[in-house]
Amino acid sequence: MMRKPELLIPASSLEVLKTAVRFGADAVYIGGEAFGLRAKAKNFSLDEMREGIEFAHAHGVRVHVTANILAHNGDLEGAAGYFHELKEMKPDALIIADPGMFTLAREICPEVDIHISTQANNTNYMTYLFWHKLGAKRVVCARELSLSEIKEIRRKIPEDMEIESFIHGAMCISYSGRCLLSNYFVGRDANQGACTHPCRWKYAVVEEKRPGEYLPVYENERGTYIFNSKDLCMVEYIPELLDAGIDSFKIEGRMKNALYVATVARTYRKAIDDYLESKEKYRANMDWYKQEIAKCTYRQFSTGFYFGKPDESTQIYDNNTYISEYIYLGIIEELSETGLARIEQKNKFSVGDDIEIMKPDGRNVSAQVLSLMTVEGELVASAPHAREILWVGLSERPDRHDILRIRKNPE
Repeated sequence: MMRKPELLIPASSLEVLKTAVRFGADAVYIGGEAFGLRAKAKNFSLDEMREGIEFAHAHGVRVHVTANILAHNGDLEGAAGYFHELKEMKPDALIIADPGMFTLAREICPEVDIHISTQANNTNYMTYLFWHKLGAKRVVCARELSLSEIKEIRRKIPEDMEIESFIHGAMCISYSGRCLLSNYFVGRDANQGACTHPCRWKYAVVEEKRPGEYLPVYENERGTYIFNSKDLCMVEYIPELLDAGIDSFKIEGRMKNALYVATVARTYRKAIDDYLESKEKYRANMDWYKQEIAKCTYRQFSTGFYFGKPDESTQIYDNNTYISEYIYLGIIEELSETGLARIEQKNKFSVGDDIEIMKPDGRNVSAQVLSLMTVEGELVASAPHAREILWVGLSERPDRHDILRIRKNPE
């Protein structure tokens, strides 16, 4: 029997959480200011987390909270206090990798589901059964698993145990994210949430007796990127993901902005819903999914390990820059009686620019910027300062919570 999948979207902040909810998420996953593996993300204060959980629940969306560091002794007392605070907020699940953190969470908030993080190296059905016996509701697949391996796991675990798997976003070059490079180079432990992403850096070989003579390992005109993975994208393979028995389709990106989250959430929401409605509708809309998903930042796309171990040409991204076709301008926060839209501006744009109004229902409305006005009432020709509050006049009337974006270098 086909399982209706959960679309699980990342959120780096309260603004992004609300965007994910409005643009199609079934569930969101967030991190607090400690005990998660994205310490460099903005993350949520306890008050923001409380507000975010209440907002999501009011819209029928679940919230999963990450606490997936590999804990040291000094982390455990603080983690226990953190779980007591989370207990009062009633998140739907905790995402945990470390057995010690798992034990604390089970003792302190047994009513909250526990999901075992991909960081725990979950590569076989016996591992799933192990965690199920301890009380875990869900296990997140290691990113090294193929669809055939996941399908076998589905056959050999209880029906009520859930499988979650990443279907889109950045891929870590290290096995299940267990990276030591960051700690080795700069003393920032990836397994404690402080990764500096050295896999994206440029490398060369230097012979010991010839300092300064750099020997390229694999080079293009920009340099050598031997650890840098392409991004995962499975929007063309929704049928195969469903056939494997995956319960939750997870999007990577807890350091991404609202435009990225809205773009990915909306695209996968439509792809999943179209397929469940009609295989023909899904196939007919494939070009739209591919065009839309390419409008967010990415490092070229691959299918990861889903169809077998990737070779160098399908996994290594020989560059250190994102491909980015659209620039995020802001979210419509309010509309005046005269139709002006209030935004907190994110990037520069000007009167006369042709922009796009991105709507949660899948429509993209082309519009021209007719006017820009500061909150003091001063008309300006352009908006160069990030986070400035502006009233924007557009040739097409937007709705609250629509996102404004502009194509980069439209010529």
